[in-house]
Amino acid sequence: MIARTGPDCRGRTEFHELGEALTLSRIHFRGPLSTVRTDRMAARSSADDVMLFCICRAGQGSVRQHDRFVEMADGTGVLVEARAPYERVSSTEVRTLTLSFPRNLLPLRTAEITEACARSVDSASPTMQVLSAYLGRLFEVADGLTASQRPDAGRAAIELLAMVLRDVTPSVPGGDGPGEVLLEMMRMHIHENLADPQLRVAELARRHHVSVRHAYTAFEQIGTTPGAYLREQRLLTARTMLSDPRYSQLAVSRIAAAVGFRDLSAFERAFRRQYGTTPAGWRREQLSRKSRPR
Repeated sequence: MIARTGPDCRGRTEFHELGEALTLSRIHFRGPLSTVRTDRMAARSSADDVMLFCICRAGQGSVRQHDRFVEMADGTGVLVEARAPYERVSSTEVRTLTLSFPRNLLPLRTAEITEACARSVDSASPTMQVLSAYLGRLFEVADGLTASQRPDAGRAAIELLAMVLRDVTPSVPGGDGPGEVLLEMMRMHIHENLADPQLRVAELARRHHVSVRHAYTAFEQIGTTPGAYLREQRLLTARTMLSDPRYSQLAVSRIAAAVGFRDLSAFERAFRRQYGTTPAGWRREQLSRKSRPR
């Protein structure tokens, strides 16, 4: 993104990792700030499944995405998807809580998620009040949670968010159409069969009784290809396992096999391309950080 600030702008960001590529951030900015993600940036990004749900705790601002414009004030929330261009502006001192997570964690249909973006969530909504209170308290106590408790706390946050978004998502015409249903079935099949080394695009299409071309068309709804989605989910799951102390004694080759990579060198190359480090290097860094006294 491109960030523009005034001459006196100051900011601070704190965050907690909650597992499964899910983070909770607390951000405080003083002074005018605008961030823009252009069409070109969105098209070139590899993080096209990242979603952001921002709760304004103080101040005022605005968000524009999908030709929708929403103003933010104290207590309101807004969903943004990183794969699409957006613009976010604040002209005052602003404090926010932001939940960042992979799109596939949200138990809503693809069209529903897109339609929920850049729509204001009213602070007076009971579900929004519950979510806001939960995220605020979670940020305060996250340091005291164990490595196994953090993912559970993160999943609880996602469930609460889904409850909030169901109240603001408009009816999506054709949302239950065959293309949408096929996409959700294939995504679910991928998540349930990551360890299967035979699972490739052609096999995915065969198991769902469609052509490879039809499978590609289905994944165009979320701006990716079936192969890219499968690879991303395998690497994301592997990264989560490498970060988890419960799997610290499991060889990297076993983790590679657990997410469908037969060849360790192929897994290491793919992991380095995606995350800029080796699986072993990622594990050392994450486990060392988690073992430091707080």
